[in-house]
Amino acid sequence: MTCRLQRRPRLREGWEPPGGVLELDERPEDGAVREVLEETGIRVSVERLTGVYKNMARGIVALVFRCRPVDGVERTSSESTAVEWLTPDEVEKWMGEVYAVRVLDPLAATTTPHIRAHDGRRLLESP
Repeated sequence: MTCRLQRRPRLREGWEPPGGVLELDERPEDGAVREVLEETGIRVSVERLTGVYKNMARGIVALVFRCRPVDGVERTSSESTAVEWLTPDEVEKWMGEVYAVRVLDPLAATTTPHIRAHDGRRLLESP
């Protein structure tokens, strides 16, 4: 298993999956496709929602979708310095915990989306 990831200049922790803010008139699935294309050069097809992640410190909710590549060529953008395929072991090694879980959760056999909260750096335990 591999996944499409990017390195963003502002991150000290290294790698982060593509993502961003939805346009006002944009569906979440369409926003995911747009962000991946803008940031990596790869057009994807959304398969399913795999997780909902809330940064409790900033009040930001991230929806994460499992996608498959359709076409395109990897390239960097103004928001990335590298675009690479990483194995699950590399994800655990090179990503911060709150980003790694967003990539690893979709690889789980479950079809139910994960719901997790974090403080910006670490996952918070479920009540």
